Amino acid sequence: MSELKKREEIDDKYKWKIDKVYKSIEDFEKDFEEVKKEAVKLQDYSGKLTNGEAILEYLKLNEKVSRKVENLFIYAHLKSDEDTSNATYQALMSKIDIYMAEFSSYTAFFVPEILALDDKFIMDEIDRIEEMHQYKFLFEDILKEKPHILSKEMEELLASASDCLDAPSAIHNMLTNADMTFGKIKDEEGNEVELTEGNYSSFIRSKDRNVRKAAFEKLFSEYEKFKNTLATSLTASIKTFNFNSKVRKYESALEASLQPNNIPLDVYKNAVKVMNDNVSSLHRYVKIKKELLNLDEIHMYDLYVPIIETQKEKVEFNDGVKIVLEALKPLGEEYLDIFKGGINDGWIDIYENKGKRGGAYSWGGYDTMPYVLLNYNNELEDVSTLAHEMGHSIHSYYSRKEQPYHYAGYTLFCAEVASTTNEKLLIHHLIEKENDEKKKLSLINTELEQIRTTVFRQLMFAEFELYTHESLEKGIPLTSEDYSKAWHELNVKYFGPEMIVDENIDIEWARIPHFYSDFYVYQYATGYAAASAFANAILEGKVNAVEKYKGFLKSGGSDYPIEILKKAGVDMTTKEPLEATIKRFNELLDMIEKVK
Repeated sequence: MSELKKREEIDDKYKWKIDKVYKSIEDFEKDFEEVKKEAVKLQDYSGKLTNGEAILEYLKLNEKVSRKVENLFIYAHLKSDEDTSNATYQALMSKIDIYMAEFSSYTAFFVPEILALDDKFIMDEIDRIEEMHQYKFLFEDILKEKPHILSKEMEELLASASDCLDAPSAIHNMLTNADMTFGKIKDEEGNEVELTEGNYSSFIRSKDRNVRKAAFEKLFSEYEKFKNTLATSLTASIKTFNFNSKVRKYESALEASLQPNNIPLDVYKNAVKVMNDNVSSLHRYVKIKKELLNLDEIHMYDLYVPIIETQKEKVEFNDGVKIVLEALKPLGEEYLDIFKGGINDGWIDIYENKGKRGGAYSWGGYDTMPYVLLNYNNELEDVSTLAHEMGHSIHSYYSRKEQPYHYAGYTLFCAEVASTTNEKLLIHHLIEKENDEKKKLSLINTELEQIRTTVFRQLMFAEFELYTHESLEKGIPLTSEDYSKAWHELNVKYFGPEMIVDENIDIEWARIPHFYSDFYVYQYATGYAAASAFANAILEGKVNAVEKYKGFLKSGGSDYPIEILKKAGVDMTTKEPLEATIKRFNELLDMIEKVK
């Protein structure tokens, strides 16, 4: 294996062009000093937002300063991620991070002061001043939360208690990542290796059944030892969400989580219901997997193992780009030209180097490129990551090009749709053009696993969340035994009669950090379903499918996510998108049965 290169040893053509934001640290520092002087002026508007002219003045100054602050923040963080051992850029990042808290304090008065004004007065001012028209949705969004905003003193009290209220998540994080140890297991070569949360995912995919079984039993038996502490921490977290929703006069924690983005509660509950109605498809998958793996019994630790071993192919970056461009052809020339432009103009930091942050992401600001960090390692998974992150970046490119600054961002509910649409088009393309039966089988399984883990699994999580919140809202106490019993029953229901639901899995709820982010996981499933609906419509050549999809990409945050998707032809208030995803899952099962 060749030694990892230092940052300076990598050719500039493989690096993102951050000098487009600032040519030097001197330019960064100059802007930073200007921002510090300008930002303080925002406080002068406190207590003076009494007419449309003053509000407009404040909004214009806030945008001007915010855009500069955004550039500073992005530059410092991207430079730091290039090489986390570079002390100069670490210091730069630290400096801007500290300043961000100060900057947010300058603007904290705005929403409370707007909410103190009469709704009709604000709407009349928007109608009266033409330049204010563009802010109508922004103010409607602020005003609709008025029933849930507390007095200034109460808001300050809750804000000051927020650190304490976040304690359950911090405790879970510290316990599971720092204090818990999982001992040693034997790997495929018979060597004793330490089991960690980090390497568990590779062991659970091992072709050696003894290795994956040992990893599974070892990991979950350690969680079992701490079951009462972990149950107490989860209960405290859920009680905090329930407390906040009650204090803010919501009917439930679910409503408190969904209503700010105008997402009907039925979107959540229908998603869970669709999974329950179609759980037989997952049962069928388990049965087929059991046959393909040639097992007498299929256990929970067999779920992640690939159904077929294929030799990993090396895919050079330029070849990866060609594959993705071929797969995205149905999106049309304009989309492909933006993609190619991003590759050529320096959006992407391609290869790993010493000290570079791991993983991948897409990030940028209103006035910067939509940058992409990769750690490209010439594998097919890296091609998929390229398609995914460029999906995010082109979504951001369109949103920033078509929307004013205050609507250029998009919600989490929409965020994963564009990236997943690209991934769906890519995997469809790879399956369709593959002639080698083994490779085809492997690709089909890849898509099946995407749906199983992103849709079935996440909605099983969502069902568990609903049970835990509603139980505690009704005053029903929950112990570790209650959590484990509910988790066991869900696994039996989802995986069906062929699956041996091992007792070790009962404690898995304790391992999921997402349960400390309220009603978060269902959005993975809804995002995937929306992406599937777009990809299907595009591939089937439905009338205006590409234009509608691009309309979604261009919408940013100019409306609520459900409305943005609906205008683009995907109605998440209906069962159709999820049912279409299940239909694709069944088609893939049919294909796998033909191939095997």
